[in-house]
Amino acid sequence: MPRIPAAERRNALAQAALRVIAAQGVAAATTRAIAAEAGMSLASVHYAFSSREELIAFTVRSQVQAALGALAADTDADDLEGVIRAALRGYLAHIASDPGRELAMFELAHYALRNGRDEDARGQYEANYAAAAEVLNAVAVHMGITWTLPAPDMARIVITLTDGLSLGWLADRDTEAAERVIDFAAAALASLAVAA
Repeated sequence: MPRIPAAERRNALAQAALRVIAAQGVAAATTRAIAAEAGMSLASVHYAFSSREELIAFTVRSQVQAALGALAADTDADDLEGVIRAALRGYLAHIASDPGRELAMFELAHYALRNGRDEDARGQYEANYAAAAEVLNAVAVHMGITWTLPAPDMARIVITLTDGLSLGWLADRDTEAAERVIDFAAAALASLAVAA
């Protein structure tokens, strides 16, 4: 059997962790269960990560980057509202492509808060805010605008919006309703910009 490069092994284990968490919850996501889900030996997990906590932290970071990629989708729109709408629709498509992944991310935050690991939940959201700020900065540069609110406030607004959008869609899978929310959100966010 060919040797799997370390980066591929880490990514495969992160994806397996998300599947286990989505199906059975965080408590069931033992290194043994994750290894079985990935089709790897338990030794492979311990070779790639020093602990379950390191594996979970890596999983969160990799998913934040994937969501950032979805928000930063290319668009042909030449107006700010259209760019924001396209980014949020790209994010919704990312959620819809693997609902279990998003469910697992919410589960990880809730699990951390319920089990006295506030720093883990805080870290997850700090990564979310940083990713949103990166997208907002790129949009500002691309569109030649500045935001009327400080970057941390704008980032928090975007993450609050995407969390609500995600949970609403996970609950009812009503894409048309989610797109109406996106239309409102795009107009509201665009109203917080002025020409640079």
